[in-house]
Amino acid sequence: MPKWFVLDTNVLLHSPTSVTSFGDNTVVVPVDVIEELDKFKSMNDELGHNARSAIRVIDTARGRGSLGDGVTIGEEGGRLMIDLKPVCLIADGLSTDSPDNRIISVAYRLKREGKPVVLVSKDMNMRVKCDALGIPAEDFQTDKVPEVDELHTGWRELEASGDDIERLRERGMLELGLDQRLVPNEAVLLRAQENPKNTCLARPIGLHEGGMRATLGPFRSPNDAIMGVAPRNLEQRIALEMLLDRDVRLVTLVGKAGTGKTLLALVAGLSLVTRKHHYAKMLVARPIMPLGKDIGFLPGTADEKLTPWMKPIFDNIKYILRDKQPGEADRKINDLFKSGVIEIEPLTYIRGRSIHNQFIIVDECQNLTPHQVKTIISRCGNETKLVLTGDPFQIDNPYLDSRSNGLTYVAERFKGQEIAAHVLFRKSERSELARIAVELL
Repeated sequence: MPKWFVLDTNVLLHSPTSVTSFGDNTVVVPVDVIEELDKFKSMNDELGHNARSAIRVIDTARGRGSLGDGVTIGEEGGRLMIDLKPVCLIADGLSTDSPDNRIISVAYRLKREGKPVVLVSKDMNMRVKCDALGIPAEDFQTDKVPEVDELHTGWRELEASGDDIERLRERGMLELGLDQRLVPNEAVLLRAQENPKNTCLARPIGLHEGGMRATLGPFRSPNDAIMGVAPRNLEQRIALEMLLDRDVRLVTLVGKAGTGKTLLALVAGLSLVTRKHHYAKMLVARPIMPLGKDIGFLPGTADEKLTPWMKPIFDNIKYILRDKQPGEADRKINDLFKSGVIEIEPLTYIRGRSIHNQFIIVDECQNLTPHQVKTIISRCGNETKLVLTGDPFQIDNPYLDSRSNGLTYVAERFKGQEIAAHVLFRKSERSELARIAVELL
C-alpha cells in the first residue's frame, strides 16, 4: 500500500532532490517547509544553494499540474503535494506555535484522515515528538551507508602456503583464487599456513573474474620512517602505502581519536611536496563549522581567524618537524607557510575553485554532508590527490550521524574504484592514556 511521506525542511536542505526519492508513494511538503526554504534561499552558502535547488525541483513539478491536488514526480509514478492546512495541537500537548509543530500537525491530520503517513526528518526531537503522538517517523535513509563497524576495512588477511609467499617475494607477483571479492587497492596480509609468523603485505595489481581471482604484488613503498615518523601498526602501514601512491587519487581514513589519521596524512603530504616534489603544494582544510558558514565575524586577518581551528594541524606539523634546537620547528613551519608550500583554506571558499597539482587534506570530514564532500571532490583538478579524514563517532552536526555523514558515505560509494583507497583505523597510538580513554570513556 502506497504511503504518504511528510518531509521536514532539513531533509530538503540535506538533499534538494529528496522529493523524488520515495518511489510510487505520495510526498507531502507542508507550507511551513516552503516558508523556511524561502528564508534560506538568499543565503550565500551551502544551505542557500540547497534551498534554491529544492525550490527549483518543486517549481518544475508545478508545470505538471496543481501542487495542491498533487502532481506526478519521479520515474516510478510518485506524487508531490503542497499541504496548506496545519492544525492546532494544543490539546495534544504541542502548545508552542512553531514551524516544527505545524509540520508535525500536518502529519497528525493526515493520519486522522486515515492516510498511512510517515514523517521524515533528520531532527531527532521531531521524531521523538511524532512518536509521542503516535505518528510513524523516520530519518531520511536514501544516502545512509552501513554502520562504521560494517564498513570495509581496506584490507584483509588470507592464508597462503609458505612457497606462495616466497614466490611473491622473489618474483613480485602471485596469483590467487579467492572466496570473497577483492576490490582495487584493498591490501592483503598473507599469512603462511605452516608458520603464522611468516607474513607478507601485498596489494592487487590485477583483478579477474569480478575480483574473485587476483594477481598480487608487493607494497610499492618501503617500510621505513618518513620524516622521522614510522608506522606503528598494520593499519598505519597500509595507510602510508596508499597515501604515498600517486595513482591513488582519493584516500579516506576513518577512525577514532589518536589512531594517527591526520599525522600520517600530513607526513605523506610533506614528503611528497617538499622532498619528492610530486605536488606543487599541500593544502589543508578543516570545517570551522558545517560547510557554508563564514568566518568574517571573527577578529583579525584571514589566517588569524583560522588559527584556533587549525591548531591541531599545526601541532601535528610541529611534531613532524621537531628538532633538538628550541624554536627550530616553529621557524620551519613559518618558512613553509611563507613560501606557499603549505596553505590553509576555509572550506567556505572552496566552491568554484579548480585545484591542480596539489596534495589536499580535509580533516574532520565527519561533520560534512555527502553533498558538501561532493563539492570538495569536484574541485580536484589534474594531478591532485585528496585525503579525507575523520571520526564518525565525534559528529557535531545535529543532522548527521555515523551512517549519513560525508566521510563514510564517500568511503562506501568509492569502494571498488581504481583511483580510491580506504583504511579503517581501530588502534589508538597517541599514548597509553589516550588509548585507555578511548576504550573506557
